[in-house]
Amino acid sequence: MNTVKRALLATLLAAGPALVPAAALAQDVGATIYGNDGNPIGTVETVADGIVTIDTGKHKAPIPADLIGTSASGPSINATKDQIDAMMDAQVAEANAKRDAALVVGAAVVSANGNPAGTLASVDLAADKIVLESPEGPVALKKEHFAVSPEGRLMALFTREQIASAAASAQAASTGGAAQ
Repeated sequence: MNTVKRALLATLLAAGPALVPAAALAQDVGATIYGNDGNPIGTVETVADGIVTIDTGKHKAPIPADLIGTSASGPSINATKDQIDAMMDAQVAEANAKRDAALVVGAAVVSANGNPAGTLASVDLAADKIVLESPEGPVALKKEHFAVSPEGRLMALFTREQIASAAASAQAASTGGAAQ
């Protein structure tokens, strides 16, 4: 997410003249944020640690609160909805490319809570079938279940406990012990 924040910050700062700070106006969840063209970009979904997350309908874009100003329309940022969505599209594509490059047989995987989760036993990106060999057994996953952490580690987007539970369920199903 830091890359997303830096890219948005750089683009917003370069997009035109600074707006009068009005972060307080955008602090309310549900508030509409407008672009420099006067059209709505989206609504405030969350506000935390100086970051306002705007739901554009396509993306959840993290915008530093101090980049939200005022305009005749109301709280605004110095970009358009199309510009925000294009920046987010580029960031998602970059993150997906990093993830796909890391999805190789034998790769070590950590859980969402940072614990070792196992290694990849098989990877078929075209069919979107990936098998994580966890200490409790294999778990079938998809590309969307992985990301590359800020530290550069391949991460399953599940906790260690969720992975263990999925492995136990798969084991029970394969031995006929699963409840119908």
